[in-house]
Amino acid sequence: MTNNKQHLNLLLQKAIEEVYQLQFPSLEIQFTRKEFEGDYTLVVFPLIKTLKKKPEQIGQEIGEHLLAQKKIASYNVVKGFLNIELLPSTIVSYLSENAQNVSYGLQFPTEKSKTVMVEYSSPNTNKPLHLGHVRNNLLGYSVAEIIAASGANIVKTQIINDRGIHICKSMLAWEKFGNGETPESSKIKGDHLVGKYYVEFDKHYRDEIKELVANGMEEEEAKKKAPIFIEAQEMLRKWEANDPEVRALWEKMNNWVYDGFAKTYQRLGVDFDEYLYESDTYILGKDLVEEGLRNGVFYRKQDGSVWIDLTEDGLDEKLVLRADGTSVYITQDLGTAVERFKHRELDDLIYVVGNEQDYHFKVLFLILQKLGYSWAETLQHLSYGMVDLPEGKMKSREGTVVDADDLMQEIYETAKEIAQELGKLEGYTDAEKESLYEIIAMGALKYFILKVDPKKRILFDPKESVDFNGNTGPFVQYAYARIQSLLRKESPKDMDWSTIKLQGIEKELIRLLSDFGETIQKAAEELSPAIIANYTYDLVKLYNSFYQNTPILKTENETEKHFRLMLSLWVGNTIASGLKLLGIQVPERM
Repeated sequence: MTNNKQHLNLLLQKAIEEVYQLQFPSLEIQFTRKEFEGDYTLVVFPLIKTLKKKPEQIGQEIGEHLLAQKKIASYNVVKGFLNIELLPSTIVSYLSENAQNVSYGLQFPTEKSKTVMVEYSSPNTNKPLHLGHVRNNLLGYSVAEIIAASGANIVKTQIINDRGIHICKSMLAWEKFGNGETPESSKIKGDHLVGKYYVEFDKHYRDEIKELVANGMEEEEAKKKAPIFIEAQEMLRKWEANDPEVRALWEKMNNWVYDGFAKTYQRLGVDFDEYLYESDTYILGKDLVEEGLRNGVFYRKQDGSVWIDLTEDGLDEKLVLRADGTSVYITQDLGTAVERFKHRELDDLIYVVGNEQDYHFKVLFLILQKLGYSWAETLQHLSYGMVDLPEGKMKSREGTVVDADDLMQEIYETAKEIAQELGKLEGYTDAEKESLYEIIAMGALKYFILKVDPKKRILFDPKESVDFNGNTGPFVQYAYARIQSLLRKESPKDMDWSTIKLQGIEKELIRLLSDFGETIQKAAEELSPAIIANYTYDLVKLYNSFYQNTPILKTENETEKHFRLMLSLWVGNTIASGLKLLGIQVPERM
């Protein structure tokens, strides 16, 4: 179904062909600026060179042709801009055809144009997810949903960093100090329990360093000679040698973490189509290094380490293989990328990773290009800014990093407190209240983070996010609930809309609603859920003005009433669909 802008584009193309016997497949059409009359504006300047006429004359000729054929209501020309007012029947018919089609679940294009993989989350298994992971997961999930809505097949994935010295630190500390403690025996969520022993290791490690320094050892040497650190290194060597006891402990503790992660992901409302594990991927990439050495892409230093010189590209020299033959992160990432394109027909691969890794991804993409992989041109790094909390607003369990579970629970408690203060929960059961608090809390968290351009740093204030006024999740959710309350009183019926006289604000609403599809496309191209969030907020603000100033159920004109109910239905469905792309639920009552 074409929207009003697309409908006008077809009319203009046909008019140009009939008036000038020429075709212009690409026309620039904009919303008419508020200081001029009209709904849409054709930018005439690109036609001047071919038609060899003044822009004002071209605008007059096209406008007059459309008016004579009764295809438009009116037109005016301002310099090189043809402002066009659509026929009310065109606008209203588009409303009646589309109001029911914008479903809560979104109607994705049936023809999928490409396949896109989005990698996000990718945590370590030595501690729980934190505030940075929250933004990462919300961005990754929402971007994937938006790209799917724009017409692509999506593969959501993550690489879990489940090996290395940091994992062995938690394992060793549990083995030495845990006394057999389990998530079941301690009633502690699995990822938090493992994180507890990572902190425990660090405490003992620092104590040992202090003792060695006090006995005359230099601090840097003490860090390497601390007995507990040497034990952790030995445990890593045993893991790499497939020691059965170490591997069994590793599997047990990692499974505790995975169970904890799953609960956090469920509450965040994110999911994945596949999981990769660093324990399986860390050996990848070594063959690429050998191939690159043969082709002169890499070079070997005297100590046996392998490097690439990127100084001519404005970067520096980069290590890709250590002297002992072990890989570094860039080696693994090279191998993993090649494996993904080898086993799937991917058109794009998007890495959702914080901006502290900008340089890493520049190097990764450039090396893959130099290795001759044409698909390397399609790789994208969705680089996002960090999230800060106002000092003193919230303390983390470890005292340094804000825990994701703690953050979600705090926002839940804040949403519960504010909802109870507002006192609009009469008739709700306790279960319905709890469900509503959760919907509001998660909507507040997600909306507050996703409404900000991903590239920008965020100052996240939990209390501010749950405000029922302003550009917040609860404010948008409330608009949806208000519309559902209206529609429960009376449902819209199909009518003869030909007699409808549109008010200015009704035309504005329909124009904004018809732009939803293009907004999704733009958000997909720019990898920015903020575009969807702010579109939805603009729609809510405009509808609220309409709702407060226009009689809907109280108008005596039945056709007018059902037209406004139909318009409200379309707004409600679009709000729900926009929020769904952000991973946000909408309450039927609020």
